[in-house]
Amino acid sequence: MTRPAILKPGQSYTFRQYFEMAYEPEDILAEFGYTLERSLLSLPQSTANLDRLNNLRTRIQESLPYISLTSEAARRELLIAPLLLDVVHYTRAQLRLEYPLTVTEQLKGSLDYYLYSVGKLLVIEAKNADLAKGFTQLAVELIALDKWIDNEQPILQGAVSTGDIWQFGILHRDQKKIQQGLTLYRVPDDLESLMRILVKILES
Repeated sequence: MTRPAILKPGQSYTFRQYFEMAYEPEDILAEFGYTLERSLLSLPQSTANLDRLNNLRTRIQESLPYISLTSEAARRELLIAPLLLDVVHYTRAQLRLEYPLTVTEQLKGSLDYYLYSVGKLLVIEAKNADLAKGFTQLAVELIALDKWIDNEQPILQGAVSTGDIWQFGILHRDQKKIQQGLTLYRVPDDLESLMRILVKILES
């Protein structure tokens, strides 16, 4: 029995709409010919000197008691953006905010944070602090990047964040497979590991 199509032919879809869909992520990704695998990811970490790490940790620890994380603006501006600005400091990567991307009528919208240097990194903020639906949106945006980027880089990497929790995903381009990392990185508890992973992705 053939599964009914989720996406309607001729209809336009934005990245945000995939977040709002009630379907299972595996079914949404199958519409584009990709599979989903949940697994523990062994993510390499940079050995660079992170000279701003202690200062960043202190600022976050001092501000968290006074931040309401129900606000998307607070999560973006006070938790996600400061981390990524320090990643830019360490890697000299280019950072694009709300980066518009149109690949097809079913793959278009704005990427929350797109960083690129030697490596490339896509970061999205999980709307409504919903990490599960946020990962579905991340996966669809990684598929869009896969179709948009011409180089032979074998994997594309991204992360979804609620500000205080981060989760990684990897798209294996040849296999058309997306791995969803089972490990969650918490800020500020796992800040150093998280930062070293983010820096390593852009160094690679």
